[in-house]
Amino acid sequence: MKLLSVEIENVRCYKDPVKVKIDDFTTFIGKNDIGKSTVLEALEIFFNNDTVKISQDDANISNENKVVCVTCEFTSLPDNIILDSGHRTTLLSEYLLTTESTLKIKKTFDCSKKTPSCDVFIICNHPTGAGINNLLELKEKELQKIIKEQGIDCPLKGNPIMRKAIWGNSNDLKLQEIEIPVTKPKEDSKRIWEQIDKYLPLFALFQSDRSSKDSDGEVQDPMKAAVSAAISEVQDDIERIQKKIKERTEEIANNTHKALKTIDASLASQLVPEFIPPTPAKWTGLFSVSLSTDGIPLNKRGSGVRRLVLVSFFKAEAERLLTQGSKKGIIYAIEEPETAQHPNNQKILQQAFLDIASEDNCQVVITTHSPGFASDLPIEGIRFVTRNENAQPCIEGGVDVLKRVAEALGVTPDSRVRLICCVEGPTDVKALKSLSRALHLEDNSIPDLANDDRIAFVVLGGGNLKHWVNDNYLKGFGRPELHIYDADVPQYADIVERVKARGDGSLGFITQKYEIECYLHADVIREAFDVDVVVTDYPDENGKATPRAFAEIYSVAQGYDGIMKDNNAKMRLAEKAFPLMTADMINERDPNGEVRDWFTTMAGFLN
Repeated sequence: MKLLSVEIENVRCYKDPVKVKIDDFTTFIGKNDIGKSTVLEALEIFFNNDTVKISQDDANISNENKVVCVTCEFTSLPDNIILDSGHRTTLLSEYLLTTESTLKIKKTFDCSKKTPSCDVFIICNHPTGAGINNLLELKEKELQKIIKEQGIDCPLKGNPIMRKAIWGNSNDLKLQEIEIPVTKPKEDSKRIWEQIDKYLPLFALFQSDRSSKDSDGEVQDPMKAAVSAAISEVQDDIERIQKKIKERTEEIANNTHKALKTIDASLASQLVPEFIPPTPAKWTGLFSVSLSTDGIPLNKRGSGVRRLVLVSFFKAEAERLLTQGSKKGIIYAIEEPETAQHPNNQKILQQAFLDIASEDNCQVVITTHSPGFASDLPIEGIRFVTRNENAQPCIEGGVDVLKRVAEALGVTPDSRVRLICCVEGPTDVKALKSLSRALHLEDNSIPDLANDDRIAFVVLGGGNLKHWVNDNYLKGFGRPELHIYDADVPQYADIVERVKARGDGSLGFITQKYEIECYLHADVIREAFDVDVVVTDYPDENGKATPRAFAEIYSVAQGYDGIMKDNNAKMRLAEKAFPLMTADMINERDPNGEVRDWFTTMAGFLN
């Protein structure tokens, strides 16, 4: 499951409801004390209520109503789920989805109490007709009674089957968006939440203002997140263990109950054995990992060193996910990751975040107010946090807000830029940087794009704030553009011709091969991933281009349940294979010198 949006209401400074779309990589940008961290902490309360626990102080101070609401909306839902009675069903067939086919879960916390209580609701388009509006709350015998009374031809076993038959027998379901309580002590509605909760993504919050003590969050939190991720990956084994323990303990309990009947029948009638399995949080608490450096406790080191552990954790996690993937959704939320970090380490963090966010089941959410750090982040995920005329927080996104973000944070065009290189996607940037680096080592007249500030990339299929600013502001400074697009999209040829026709010196290329991955050498794929892939210039007779062929072979080699998406295959090739390319390999795959021509053309703009 992936988080699609979060809506918070009556949480601290957010008196009125504010809904925010969450992308694969979402960045909350704004000045200090504007309300950025509140969003991340509201998510922590929703998912865990651990690193940040809900308290009476979390309710908006100017509102007499002290009920805090956090509503999360999810997509990429499980194909089927066991809600009750051991029978598989779907969220759609149980009418537990919105009209947009998303799962929306609302949690309320009554902060008028010293220890705020939590209630959970599923907001969904659900039947409201008389006699069919509460089927999820009914026990098996109650559903059987309705089946018999209405004379419905349906097996009298399996609650999902009976609910479906009863709804199907109704002439008018009267579907409406309602809130279904799923934590009240009712029969199957409570089980619904117990089952759905297992599918929610893991959420790990890393805060920037931890104190230096033995339980310093900057040290423990990454390891705690690692333990949670490991436990989620062996959840099937845990459930088998719990089942065995349940069977054995219930056997002992039932025998004890029988013996009690022979001693005191009246007391035995009041006692019913009930097995209560440990929650996922309790499983996590059973394990811990400690780190030390040359015998010195890590919490005694400087804050920069402790934060460096966080950098290392995300770098390692990005590399793990690129090779192993993740079966369960994971959301990493980090407050001000640039804190106490050298610019080089900030770059490592940025790249690690991008790599993690590129995975199907992973999302990254961060806050920042640093212009330097914000300038290199994906523009589609930027959320600008401000206050309106009534001092109420507002969160805006989209291209229209980027200029205001740039002005507020002081992001300005880089005057060193001499050429703007426009490409389709972020993997194209990585590939071009690696290819230019390989040729530069052989011929230093070719620019090394990874280290040349005179060339700025604009990713037209994504991009980041700094390059958006450069693209929009530098046009007024007369900077030429060089466009390089893959041949797989015929429309790109018209774009390149229009660029050439501007008359301002801008140029464009369409790759002679199908896409940039077709310039890879098979040897580097073998070295990087230990798989053999036939690299073709164009799709083979089955329509498979190089990324698809790699995705299928690599997924089988790794034992994945399915085949990874082409975008993830491209990201892996860009991260691991392209950096291994040498000038000789480029010349072998490109004997006509097309790739070299791209870079010599760039060099001409710089002289």
